[in-house]
Amino acid sequence: MYQTSIDDFLEIEEFQQDLISWFLRVQRELPWRQNPTPYQVWVSEIMLQQTRVDTVIPYYDRFMQKYPNPEALAAAEEEDVLKTWEGLGYYSRARNLQTAVREVVSEYNGKVPDNAKELGQLKGVGPYTKGAILSIAYQQPEPAVDGNVMRVISRIRKVEEDIAKPKARKIIEGIVSDMISAEDPSSFNQGLMELGALICKPKNPLCDECPVQAHCRAYKEDLQEMLPIKSRKKSQRTEKYVALLIRDENHRILVQKRPEKGLLANLWQFPMIPMDKANTTDELVQWFGDQYGITIDVHKHLTDIKHVFSHIIWNLDVYSATSTGGCLQEGKGEFLSAEELQQLPFPVSHQKIARLI
Repeated sequence: MYQTSIDDFLEIEEFQQDLISWFLRVQRELPWRQNPTPYQVWVSEIMLQQTRVDTVIPYYDRFMQKYPNPEALAAAEEEDVLKTWEGLGYYSRARNLQTAVREVVSEYNGKVPDNAKELGQLKGVGPYTKGAILSIAYQQPEPAVDGNVMRVISRIRKVEEDIAKPKARKIIEGIVSDMISAEDPSSFNQGLMELGALICKPKNPLCDECPVQAHCRAYKEDLQEMLPIKSRKKSQRTEKYVALLIRDENHRILVQKRPEKGLLANLWQFPMIPMDKANTTDELVQWFGDQYGITIDVHKHLTDIKHVFSHIIWNLDVYSATSTGGCLQEGKGEFLSAEELQQLPFPVSHQKIARLI
């Protein structure tokens, strides 16, 4: 259905030349594009997943300064890595990256594998990350298909499959495999990514500025606003909590570490009470005493915080409180000074609470 041979509409060699010459002329100056090592490409691509380029730049610079090579990252404490990642979100990316880098150090003497099989077996390295490392760092003609590339190719080749489904990704990976430049796969793949970021945008694409407009079937048929086809995500569920900023008699603050698995694993947070357990202050105090082993006085309302995850929305009502008695149950957290809290990694929603201290 989607021809990948050279035909009278799409001359692959011309497409390569038009795309690569444009990319080399207009590419943004980004820190991971300056003589990139496989490790640098790897770190940058993991950070860029579901995160804007402008947001990533300072995190990347800070991360590379602290962990300039695989050996440094492998030797680091996970909590230190999460603290460096703090605010970037999707923390499983950081944990998986460190796990995989430790394997690279122990099994491959610190050299990132340069073949698809070994690279693809590393934790957190999916088809896109694998293709990006192989093409950008090792100059191998491997497809690297992210959201930008899915959109670009859907329009260029008029792919009318739902890009939210695996079938579309396989089709587009096949198209890119047939189109990619063997001479400069790095610039080709980065060119597709850059085209999607700067020109072939989700809405109001800048077709008049597109270097490959002559090759675009969607533009020819005035379908650029209709493609790609993408089904809607399931609606997010909302979870409501009361979050407590609890001080003891020494002005230390109660925090607890989240479980090793699941959402925001191993990050720290302030106590959160499900809203249905806190319909009244008395009910909240009773529930907290039963669960944590200490009695508290709840004081004033400090703020409301809304945080949106990919599948959940948190609504937090934040209150100040003091502990007045009892003994904190084991595994329910610990009271720490403000200085000690600064060393711990918190999710964004709880960083906002920490700023109230």
